[in-house]
Amino acid sequence: MQFHSEVAPRTCVDIHTLEAVALAATRSAAVASYAWVGRYDQEAADAAATKAMREALAEAPGRGTVVIGEGEKDDAPMLFNGEIVGNGNGPDFDIAVDPLEGTSFCAKDLPGALATIAFGEPGTLWSPGPGFYMDKIVVPPQARDVIDLDDPPERTLVNVAKALGKKVSELRVVIMDKPRHKELITRVLQAGAAVQTPAGGDVGGSLAVLLPTLDVDLLLGVGGTPEGVMTAAAVGALGGGMLGRLAPQRAAEADAIRAAGMSLGRVYNCAELVSGDAFFVATGISGGSLLGRPRECAGMTTAESLLISRGEIRYITHTTFG
Repeated sequence: MQFHSEVAPRTCVDIHTLEAVALAATRSAAVASYAWVGRYDQEAADAAATKAMREALAEAPGRGTVVIGEGEKDDAPMLFNGEIVGNGNGPDFDIAVDPLEGTSFCAKDLPGALATIAFGEPGTLWSPGPGFYMDKIVVPPQARDVIDLDDPPERTLVNVAKALGKKVSELRVVIMDKPRHKELITRVLQAGAAVQTPAGGDVGGSLAVLLPTLDVDLLLGVGGTPEGVMTAAAVGALGGGMLGRLAPQRAAEADAIRAAGMSLGRVYNCAELVSGDAFFVATGISGGSLLGRPRECAGMTTAESLLISRGEIRYITHTTFG
């Protein structure tokens, strides 16, 4: 697979080159924000991660467009929708980005903070415009054909359990611990499933569904659209199932979505959120079951990353000196 430019053929770039750029970007963001782990300063941590990622992306061979970023949603200083990155000497590509997924985890030194990014060919990544939040279901490949975002959670649990060859009581469900999910969590528990309720980090929760080493069966609830698009890149690469629908949390957001001519009722499947070749990368910041935190020893810094691309999951440890 190659990302092509409309100019001379010499500007075609092998996907491995862009994977290396993505890994460098998330590693840089992770190491920069790690200095702020446990310092209770979310803004400083986010700014450090964003600055480092932007500087790394500036070296990318080509012209990248931030199709979906965190700038508008979190009032972040950089990497906003429509921003251009790269050195221009190569193909066009699109990116979805969250330099610091789980800012509160980083600030409070809790496990789960990640630096994340997804790359895709131009036009591959869906842009939600002014929609910042999305209702989502994420499931493993075996259950991708049995989910419906309009189903009540009880029916979803029954259908997913059957597809996975389990009882509902054996399911483990990730739902973020937010006031908006109080009823959903109650209903899932009453149906008999177990619930994991992280304070945030729905990318990490979705990855837990997809990775065979982690004991999670599905993710439910409302999270960010940047996280949704990045999640879809990983889900699509691994053959999982995902559905999403814009879920504005404020009247102004809903009005902006309608003004942009977008539907609040449309359900998007994974192939619509990411419609072509794409890959996903994450690097650990505050540690946890998914990826460890950066480690410094004897003048060396080691970071742990995850690359999901073309049906493969690769764990990569990278050490820098100085």
